Amino acid sequence: MKGYFQFDELGTNYKREFLGGLTTFLAMAYILFVNPNVLEPTGMDTGAVYVATALAAAIGTAIMGLIAKYPIALAPGMGLNAFFTFSVVLGLGIPWETALLGVFVSGILLFLISVTGVRETIINAIPAELKYAAAAGIGLFIAFIGLKNAQIVVMSEATLVQIGDLSNPATLLAVFGVVITVILMAIGLKGGIFYGMLLTALVGIFTGVIQTPTSIVGAIPSLEPTFGAAFAPFATMSLGEIFTIQLLIVILTFLFVDFFDTAGTLYAVANQAGYVKDNKLPRAGRALLADSSATSIGAVLGTSTTTAYIESSSGIAAGARTGFASLVTAGLFLLALFFSPLLVVITSEVTAPALIIVGILMAGALSNIDWKKFEIAVPAFLTVIAMPLTFSIATGIALGFIMYPITMVAKGRWKEVHPIMYVMFFVFIIYFVYLGE
Repeated sequence: MKGYFQFDELGTNYKREFLGGLTTFLAMAYILFVNPNVLEPTGMDTGAVYVATALAAAIGTAIMGLIAKYPIALAPGMGLNAFFTFSVVLGLGIPWETALLGVFVSGILLFLISVTGVRETIINAIPAELKYAAAAGIGLFIAFIGLKNAQIVVMSEATLVQIGDLSNPATLLAVFGVVITVILMAIGLKGGIFYGMLLTALVGIFTGVIQTPTSIVGAIPSLEPTFGAAFAPFATMSLGEIFTIQLLIVILTFLFVDFFDTAGTLYAVANQAGYVKDNKLPRAGRALLADSSATSIGAVLGTSTTTAYIESSSGIAAGARTGFASLVTAGLFLLALFFSPLLVVITSEVTAPALIIVGILMAGALSNIDWKKFEIAVPAFLTVIAMPLTFSIATGIALGFIMYPITMVAKGRWKEVHPIMYVMFFVFIIYFVYLGE
């Protein structure tokens, strides 16, 4: 084992790798409870989603550790789960089973892109500013959902939105959760989001806002409600009825966000661990294969897109340097299967702070955009602002991809726009025309 993971060459040992894997797990364990909460409005069974989340994370992380040998963990991605629920299922009216099929297909496409080398062409085709804008926009979208779920922001007939009733005990609990999580993150506590949720839940139970759980450990919930549901549409619909223009755009969005989220996370975390040499990431193809495989496997199990987690950086900071740490993290996700009774405690008021904090972290990508160049600022701004205001990640990406060629051509920089971006311009124009019918 030590030889396979090159312990001696990388200057590590079992203790450091175990602590690193444990730290990564604690930093991202919140997804076990947040993901079922986010996907619940689609009508999916929360117990089954909990199991699917844990298994997808365990399998994806294990593949990453064994094949790519990186101390990087995977789990259903924040932002992508919100897109799945609010944009695809609730927004477009696509059944959650068909949406899972879209996730599955996006994983297969990502797999093909990884093995054929097309990924480099796509990475180079899309300008960095739009990638950063997409990441920041998703962050604002997630934070808005958190504020909405906590009823800190509520609907208003006069102004569309307004601040909620801060005397509401549930809303006050969410506010407490935001404050305590911010404090924990500010002091640099590893796993601050997870511990923030834990403290918020305990305060909720103590104050009577949240019911006391009857148990902490229990039997693993049945996976039957979601397992294989991605293929259910084939039993009642033809291919033409399933793969509509809407679903194709959804698949493209799943693919786009997952692809660049994973690529960015891999590079950032691997660079922190000292793997990046001459601006190149060794075994990048294997890492993307792990991610794409996890996405398709997760869809079959019954969860939204699985992707690499930036929280893996906390494990690296704790000493993790090899894929063995990923195996530790994967094992802990399997162990977490027995803690599903805690789902009754982790309510929307408890998960809302996690959504808001993750949104804040993702919004940091705004600093990488050159706002002084108007031809860049316009598509970037539209991408960012449209996601929360239209409640759709796909709409934000579409507007950015449409405006970018327009502003670049107007500026006389049309030669700098990759042909793929011109193709995407027409694809998204068709998308909006289709939505208007």
